[in-house]
Formats: sequence, structure tokens, C-alpha cells
Amino acid sequence: MRNIGSSSLMASEIVLGCMRIADMSVSELSRYVDEAIEAGITMFDHADIYGKGRCEELFGEVLASRPHLRERIHIQSKCSIRDGYYDLSKEHILASVDGILKRLQTDYLDMLLLHRPDTLMEPEEVAEAFDSLHASGKVRHFGVSNFNSMQIELLQAYIKQPIIANQMQFSMMHANLVTSGIQANTLFDGAADRDGHILEYCRLKNITIQAWSPFQYGFFEGVFIDNEV
Repeated sequence: MRNIGSSSLMASEIVLGCMRIADMSVSELSRYVDEAIEAGITMFDHADIYGKGRCEELFGEVLASRPHLRERIHIQSKCSIRDGYYDLSKEHILASVDGILKRLQTDYLDMLLLHRPDTLMEPEEVAEAFDSLHASGKVRHFGVSNFNSMQIELLQAYIKQPIIANQMQFSMMHANLVTSGIQANTLFDGAADRDGHILEYCRLKNITIQAWSPFQYGFFEGVFIDNEV
């Protein structure tokens, strides 16, 4: 267990991603959740686009069938990805969270992450959305996903709530967060910084980096374990 970023939110160091649960039955998912808890996992990661909402709906059915389960776990979800573009408007953030809560059959999220950066984002609108969600009790903590350092800096300049997590693709097969630093001051391609020194930035700002797909090779190719390619 550890604190997420600078917050009082204490959760497991391992987060269980729920992107691929859409084809499970309620009983299968319920057992899956129990096994995760027995292994010490308390944080479950969702997004409004996972299974086109079915993943959250299924998880919500498990919560509804076991009223005391919600008190034992932490739930985070993500929003901003729409069909063909990213949307961090106030209207979309608020509507997304309402949809997430309805599907999950819960009153609040422990953390909301902005799934992908929106180049047209108005940080003032995000600030208004966060204030509304926090004041209403719908969201307790906030984070981002796939943001670079200056995108976080811009957002944090307008919002009152601290960004406590940044979810990034990070694995043995996708290690550019560290390889660019290791190869600094060389002419190797690996020295090119593609993430705005996000690893060092998050350490300086006490922002927890969550690794998404830590066993995956590439974007869609599957896991690297036992992968002969």
C-alpha cells in the first residue's frame, strides 16, 4: 500500500486494469475481483471507452450484488476519448463522469484521470469541471494519462486540486521514459526525448506514475512474455 502522489489516498501499488473484462460473466468477474483483493490489490482501473461502457456496466453489476464491496476497494476511471477526437470540454467531462457513475452503480470515484490530452483544451473549463465534481463528492482525486510535463504544468496552473497520478505506457518493451535519460548526451536515437522528461518531472512534483499495459509489446501486439517475435 502507498499514498498516490501527495494525496491521502492510499491504495495498492498494483492497479488492476479492467479493459478486457467485457466478455466475463458477473460471477466470473466477482471471483476475479476476490482473487485480486486476496493478492493485495485494491485499485481497479476503468475508462468510459473500455468495451464501449460494458466493462463499467459489468463491474457495476458486481458492486450492486455485493453492497459492502465498494468500501474495500478503490475505483478510478478515465474520460476524454471520443469517436475520432479527444474532448476535455467542461460539458464532456461532467457528462462522462455522470455516465461512469451510473454504469458502475456507485456514488463516487476515488480518482478521475483525463485519458488523453486535448490540444484544444481550455484549462479554465477543466478547472470548473473539477471544482464541480469535487464539491459534489462525485470525484475525490484527480490525475491524467499520457500527458507530458508541460501539459500537466498548464493544467495545474488553473486547477485547485493537485494532479496526483499520470498513467503512461511503460514496460520492458516500451521503456522510453527511462531510455532517453540513460542515453543522454549521445547521438543514439534512444536519446531523443519524446515525453517532455515526464519521469523526472513527476518525481519532482510527487506525481505517481501508473504503468499501463506493463506486460504488453507494442500497442496492439499482445504480451511480450513467451513472445518469440
